[in-house]
Amino acid sequence: MWSILRNKTAAATTMTCVFLAHSLPPPLFSALFKPSPPLSPGFAGTGWGPSIRSFCSRSDCERRAMKERMESSCNPSSVSYLTQREAAEIDENLMGPLGFSVDQLMELAGLSVATSIAEVYKPSEYKRVLAICGPGNNGGDGLVAARHLFHFGYKPCICYPKRTPKPLYTGLVTQLKSLRVPFLSVEDLPSDLPSEFDILLDAVFGFSFHGAARPPFDDIIRRLAGMQKSDQANKKSPAIVSVDIPSGWHVEEGDVSGEGIQPHMLVSLTAPKLCAKQFRGPHHFLGGRFVPPPIAEKYNLRLPPYPGTSMCVRIGKVPQVDISSMRENYISPEFREEEVEADPIKQFRKWFEEAVAAGLREPNAMALSTAGKDGKPSSRMVLLKGVDDDSFVWYTNYESRKARELSENPWASLLFYWESLNRQVRVEGSVEKVSNEESELYFHSRPRGSQIGAIVSNQSSIVSGRQVLHQQYKELEEKFSDVNLIPKPKHWGGYRLKPELIEFWQGQPSRLHDRLQYCPQEVDGRRVWRIVRLAP
Repeated sequence: MWSILRNKTAAATTMTCVFLAHSLPPPLFSALFKPSPPLSPGFAGTGWGPSIRSFCSRSDCERRAMKERMESSCNPSSVSYLTQREAAEIDENLMGPLGFSVDQLMELAGLSVATSIAEVYKPSEYKRVLAICGPGNNGGDGLVAARHLFHFGYKPCICYPKRTPKPLYTGLVTQLKSLRVPFLSVEDLPSDLPSEFDILLDAVFGFSFHGAARPPFDDIIRRLAGMQKSDQANKKSPAIVSVDIPSGWHVEEGDVSGEGIQPHMLVSLTAPKLCAKQFRGPHHFLGGRFVPPPIAEKYNLRLPPYPGTSMCVRIGKVPQVDISSMRENYISPEFREEEVEADPIKQFRKWFEEAVAAGLREPNAMALSTAGKDGKPSSRMVLLKGVDDDSFVWYTNYESRKARELSENPWASLLFYWESLNRQVRVEGSVEKVSNEESELYFHSRPRGSQIGAIVSNQSSIVSGRQVLHQQYKELEEKFSDVNLIPKPKHWGGYRLKPELIEFWQGQPSRLHDRLQYCPQEVDGRRVWRIVRLAP
C-alpha cells in the first residue's frame, strides 16, 4: 500500500488526451475542464481541472480506469478503482503535503482489516487466526490487524518470515509479543492448516509488488491456493482474508496465471485497485477511512459512505445466503436460579443496567404486542420510559392501532432483546393508562421537536405524502414560536403494564438456553414470585 512511483508524460500524450476528452459525453467533458482552486500545498489548482490533468498524464490502462470513474459519477452505486500508479501517487500525497505518517496510515489500515473481519467472522465460530505477514507495509497492516483482533476476542498467531528491522515493525512485533501472541516460523506451520485455523489473513504483498514471489512466500501462496482446491471437494476450508491485493495477483490484471489465491474476503484499502474487479468472493470491504477531499477530488474518487463510526464499509451486494443455515452458537455465563433476584423487577433492572453499561443502542427498545377483540395480533417497537416497582411504562398516541386494540383487550406482551449480551426478557400482563398528570410531566420533558411531532402525527392514519407532515410541522413550529409550554394533545399519553409473567432468557451453546420464568402466587395471603426453569 505504501510505495512511491513516478512517470513523466510526453507532449504527444497531452494532445491525444485533448482529442479523447472531446470524445467524451458533455457532462464528463465539463467535469474534466472545470477550473479548480488550489487543493492544498503541493497540489496544482489552476488551468485545467484536476480530472483532465490526471487524465492526460496516464497510460492507456490508467486512462481507462479514470474514464470509468468519471462515467460512474452518474451512477451512485459505482465505486472507483485505482491503477498501481494512482495508488502509489495517493500514498505519496498522503505522506507528503497532506501530513500523514506511515505509522498513522498503517494503524488505520490494520484497524480497518480487523473490523472488516469482525463484521463477518464472529470470534465465537472463527476464533483461531493465522496472520501471514510479508516484509513490506502490507505485512505491517497484517501485524496491526492481528493486534486489534486479539483485543476483539480472537486468538491470532503470526507467521512473519522476513522481518523488517525498522523501528516501526520491531515495535509492532514487541506489542504482539507483550500480548503473548505466538509467532510461528514457516517450518513450524502445521501441515493441516484447516484443522488448526479458522481464518487465514493474507498480508503478504501489497499493490507495489510486481514480478514473481520469492521463497518462502512462493510456497506459502501455492499452499494456500492448493488448499482451497482440495478443500472444495471436502467442503472444509478456513476463511482466507486478503489485505488490499490477494498475494500473487497483478495489481491491475488480477490472477493472471489462474493459480493464485481466491480469498473469501478482500479488504481494499483507500480505494479498490483494478484487480478487485476480478474478485469473486462473497465479501468485499473497503477500509482506510482517511481519504481527504483533496485526494477524492484530484482522482475523481467515488467511494461508498462509511456507516456511523465504522472503519469499514461493504462494497457490492450482501451475498445471498441459505436462511435455513443461519445460526449463532451462543457463548454466555450460566444463568442459575440461586443467583437471580427474588423480585423480577429487580432482576430486570440489573440486566437493563448491564445492557446500558455494554453501550447497546437503545437498550430500552421493546416489541409491544397487542390484539383486539378479533384476536388478531400486531407488534411494533416502542421505547420503555419508566419502570416502577410493579409496572413498565411507555407513551404513545391514544388513537393509534395499538391503543384501539388495548381498549378492546387490555392485555399485552413486551419483549426486550439485547443481542450482544445473548439476552431476552419477555413480559406479559394487564395494561392501563397512566394518569394525565404523569403524561403531562413526561410530555414536557421531551425535546420541543418531539412535542410538535406528537401533535402533527395522527398516528396510523393515511397521509397523502411526507410533505404534508413537514408542512404541518412548519406551521405548528411557527405557531408555538413564542410559547414556552406547548400544550399536550388530549390524544397522547402513557400506558402501564403490570406483569403477570416475566421470563429471562440467556443464550447458551448447542441451543441449551437458560429460561427462568417468574409467575406470581399467593403465599400466606401475600403475593410472591415463583421461579421455574423452562426447557429451551
